Amino acid sequence: MVNIVSYQPTADELSYTFGGRAAVGKVRPGTILELSTEDCFGGRVRSVGDLPSRVCEFPYLNPVTGPFHVEGAEPGDTLALHFVSITPARDWAVSTTFPHFGALTATHTTAMLHPPLEERVWRYDLDLARGVAVYQARNSDFSVELPLDPMHGTVGVAPAANEVRMSITPDAHGGNMDTPELRAGVTLYLGVNVEGGLFSIGDGHARQGHGEVCGTAIEAAMKTVVAVELIKGVATPWPRLEDDHHLMSTGSARPLEDAYRISQHDLVTWSASLTGLDELDAYQLISQAGEAPVGNVCDTNYTMVAKVPKVVLKDPEVYGAAHATLCDLAKRYSAR
Repeated sequence: MVNIVSYQPTADELSYTFGGRAAVGKVRPGTILELSTEDCFGGRVRSVGDLPSRVCEFPYLNPVTGPFHVEGAEPGDTLALHFVSITPARDWAVSTTFPHFGALTATHTTAMLHPPLEERVWRYDLDLARGVAVYQARNSDFSVELPLDPMHGTVGVAPAANEVRMSITPDAHGGNMDTPELRAGVTLYLGVNVEGGLFSIGDGHARQGHGEVCGTAIEAAMKTVVAVELIKGVATPWPRLEDDHHLMSTGSARPLEDAYRISQHDLVTWSASLTGLDELDAYQLISQAGEAPVGNVCDTNYTMVAKVPKVVLKDPEVYGAAHATLCDLAKRYSAR
């Protein structure tokens, strides 16, 4: 018997922070959660004429669905969230450039005298049956189909020490990491900081290039199914990911080098603990076998991912085989 909980928030039930908000509901470990999430603009940007500066209001950007209280979760535990499916909820999505946001423009922390970039909107048609998003240039007739690769840019728990963080900021609690690695079939591990964990999910992307260079992906509302598990008595210092073939660690900070160092440090020390290697041997192994996918280089903190094939570590069991257990739960849900 699969325990299924469905939740579709109204606009006024969406959250814009991690922490500082009461749970919208409680779920037991082993629950399948069926969610609806809005895009980062709250669905207000619908056409190329809907400039975010006109139709959106700061700080009401990047809404998340939640938070959810996981029964029995306490500080020092780890939540495991397995993404069973992530499906665009509409047949369109949008992306933008902003005057002071993105990797290739002046920002409030990178002050320049030259004029800011133009604010511009692109609308993508999504063909779910064919699995493509259609890019159309704004100033020419150039068009190309891009494969859909749905993901969630923002997933996290309430931070420690009663802190409240805006949903656009990634850090040790998760948040707006914007890594394309967070797709269906992946299990995300988040350290619990407060009773219940209080996790939230949002910021769906129909696809995103590594780095989210212009500051936005192909932003889409989503129908998402998540399997929830709790690992008692095991702490997780930074968000980690596992798929069928890889282990991944994340790091979020500024400058980008520090985000890179955090992710690599976590993967090296995690690998050492899993294999029995001393840290320098693990450091050497990850240096030669690891990958470093970029999450984002545009948010209030940047995000890097450190990634290694499980086979390199001789297929260690992590978190009590939570990924395999949740994959089995996902199969039972899909076959019901």
